[in-house]
Amino acid sequence: MRMLYHLPLCPFSRKIRLIMAEKRLSFELMTETVWKRRPEFLAINPAGMVPVLVEETGLTIPDSYAICEYLEEAYPDTSLMGRTLAERVEVRRLTAWFDDKFSREVTHNLLYEKTFKRFFGNNNPNAQALREGYENIKTHLNYIAELTENRVWLAGNNLSMADFAAAAHLSALDYIGDVNWDKNPLVKDWYARIKSRPSFRSLLNDRVSGVIPPKYYADLDF
Repeated sequence: MRMLYHLPLCPFSRKIRLIMAEKRLSFELMTETVWKRRPEFLAINPAGMVPVLVEETGLTIPDSYAICEYLEEAYPDTSLMGRTLAERVEVRRLTAWFDDKFSREVTHNLLYEKTFKRFFGNNNPNAQALREGYENIKTHLNYIAELTENRVWLAGNNLSMADFAAAAHLSALDYIGDVNWDKNPLVKDWYARIKSRPSFRSLLNDRVSGVIPPKYYADLDF
């Protein structure tokens, strides 16, 4: 059985879980508390971060970017990278947008400050970081709305890794109640469509000790 080292609220882990489920790949989840810096885990990924995919052959692939590229090459039957060169460029651009820009400006300021910071034994949430996160998410949700207004999915007519990258970050933020869906109906409609896919069920069943999600978190109709 292939194994995925992950953390339930880690957006990068969630992205890989969604993509693997969409490709109908069976795998076992192994929760890795990265702040403990377990020697056995550091031996397979010196960076000490999740996600890390370990194939049945023993092949180890760390980092969500590398895993995404590997999954497309190794399991191309269900492609999530686009059909043309132009589509692939757009998928990669938007995936990078959410995994870099959105993560830095929103996810880190909200999810890290409110949840992961205490796991790492750091201080209380930084008020300035929270303010910046709440302000930045408005801009990003507006951008997602612009994309969904003119496209079937974020990168075009086909469901892609870009959708799963965005949904991974938003689902983690949704778990802590930090997405105002009512003020963003276009984004809410897009998220409801992707949230209703079978590949999303595992994420909706996630529960984290000490963090209770809103009642609508697992509700497909919000």
